[in-house]
Amino acid sequence: MFPSDVASPLRVLVVCTGNICRSPAVERLLAARLGASFQGRAVGLLAPAIEIGSAGTGAPVGRPMTRAMAELVAEHGGDPAGFTSRQLEASMIRSADLVIGMTRKHRSSVVELVPAAVRRTFTLRELARLAADVDPAALPGANATTADRLRALVPLVARRRGLTAYRPADDDVVDPFRGDAALYERSFHQLLPAVETLTALVRR
Repeated sequence: MFPSDVASPLRVLVVCTGNICRSPAVERLLAARLGASFQGRAVGLLAPAIEIGSAGTGAPVGRPMTRAMAELVAEHGGDPAGFTSRQLEASMIRSADLVIGMTRKHRSSVVELVPAAVRRTFTLRELARLAADVDPAALPGANATTADRLRALVPLVARRRGLTAYRPADDDVVDPFRGDAALYERSFHQLLPAVETLTALVRR
């Protein structure tokens, strides 16, 4: 039996500050590329194998994604419709199988709330950097689903922390809030390659 054969889906939580720019973009891009549900919206009649959600460490609750980010998400295959921001809570972290922060500060905030989440909490670009060095053959094959492969990837990348040199700042995604179009483009094109690296590795 694979993990995705059980009733509980694999839950991914994406975290930034306001939950109106970066984390909702990653939520919707991951959902589109992994065939996952988001904010309770199922992708079909069956219960989803993967659920993607997001929250902010200082969120203005109930706000939509910013227009500039929503346009970029839609241009790259995500669905920004119906999004509303949420404040990060410890219960969200405890129920998540994978927590993805947009910066090292967000990763630290998650672990401060729930220290036990340290082995399943990464920044997005850190996760992609570590995942890029994982041999695809190390992930479940044959009848495994995308959820099975993503679930198996988490401990593999956790074990790779500290094994290679890197610039810490390269693990952060810049905050575009209140910035111009160029800053939004910069932020989006920091997060998009990381999303694509991750999903290409686990997608079935």
